[in-house]
Amino acid sequence: FFLRLSTSRSTCAHWSSVPTCTCSPLLYNCIMEVDGSELEGGGQVLRNAAAYSCILRRPLNITKIRAGRSKPGLKAQHLAGLQLIAKICNGELIGGQIGSNAITLTPGENTQQGGDFEADPKTAGSVCLLIQAALPCALFTKNECRLTLKGGTNADMAPQIDYFQHIFLPVAKRFGIDAVCDIQRRGYFPRGGGVVQVTVQPVEELTPITMTQMGNITDVNIRSFIAGRLPIRIANETAAAACQTLEQYFGENVPNIRKEIVHEQAAIGTGSGILIVATTSTGCILGGSALGKKGLPAAKVGKAAADELIDSIKSGGCVDSWLQDQLIIFMALAKGTSEITCGELTLHTKTAIKHAQDLCGASFEVTKLGNTGDGISDNANETSASAEYGRGGVTSGLHRIRCQGIGFTPK
Repeated sequence: FFLRLSTSRSTCAHWSSVPTCTCSPLLYNCIMEVDGSELEGGGQVLRNAAAYSCILRRPLNITKIRAGRSKPGLKAQHLAGLQLIAKICNGELIGGQIGSNAITLTPGENTQQGGDFEADPKTAGSVCLLIQAALPCALFTKNECRLTLKGGTNADMAPQIDYFQHIFLPVAKRFGIDAVCDIQRRGYFPRGGGVVQVTVQPVEELTPITMTQMGNITDVNIRSFIAGRLPIRIANETAAAACQTLEQYFGENVPNIRKEIVHEQAAIGTGSGILIVATTSTGCILGGSALGKKGLPAAKVGKAAADELIDSIKSGGCVDSWLQDQLIIFMALAKGTSEITCGELTLHTKTAIKHAQDLCGASFEVTKLGNTGDGISDNANETSASAEYGRGGVTSGLHRIRCQGIGFTPK
């Protein structure tokens, strides 16, 4: 991974004879070839590559799916996401079986009409990851899309549905995205069973965004919840620990902190967790979250969520570690130049940038601004030196991500 990135083309024998502009006539003979084991090497590769295939209406081959994982190949959730995308683009999915290490997706030639679509992996797989797969595709259909998605609403190793509602969607509106999320039922590990309906309005094109000054924290909202047979005191203890941690960090400059204690009535299974949402004076929204686990004290859950938020605030970035990679596909498709700042650059973000360049021709420049920061200043230490790698492929420091989008339009 290089800190400065330029436009590159996907691996295809026909690239020498076709234009780089993805808004040109449909290139049905130009197949996207993706190595599913590269970089992050997991489900994100599948979601992003299949979304680009659907939107640009180009066939896609993915090989070596999750080759580096302990159990390689497609899992139920990955398959559900791919099948959902295939439905939206009126396409054909070959290799769509649990355990498959290669798939081919061929979008239909007719205009994507929109309508009602459903996905259910029959597990507690994350509903939010299904949304990540389908939302970009649903934006460029002819009519409204109504997505009924089932599974785990608050799952480990993925954003919680509350994060999607309270952090992702408000930021997505800056691109011109109009989507509404209705949580009809919560679902927790191991049964899943949650039901979420997302209604997406079509767009002609996406607007570029600029988020480069974090500003000061003005408000903090703590939402602590339990579901099932757990006592409400767990939610109270979780919120109290989070509040105490934040008050200690802010000291005399404590912002307005509000706590919401919730017993989820419409839920399958037993679970607990917390989402903390911080709003800044420049309109940035940062989050910290954690889920309860058997044997883990509630106070530790609350402190973990608060510490995650504090890390984001200390970084000086305008988007947190959960959000940065989710914005890349929309930056790539938008018309014009988008620019965001973030803290530690995650492996998911690096992977998302690579595929945005390779598969749709967007141009990215990533600049390390320093090891810490309060946003971009005139004397920021800009450098394109080799990345400083940390845990799990993370690159430490404050970064600016700039993208020249392709200005995609379904016309």
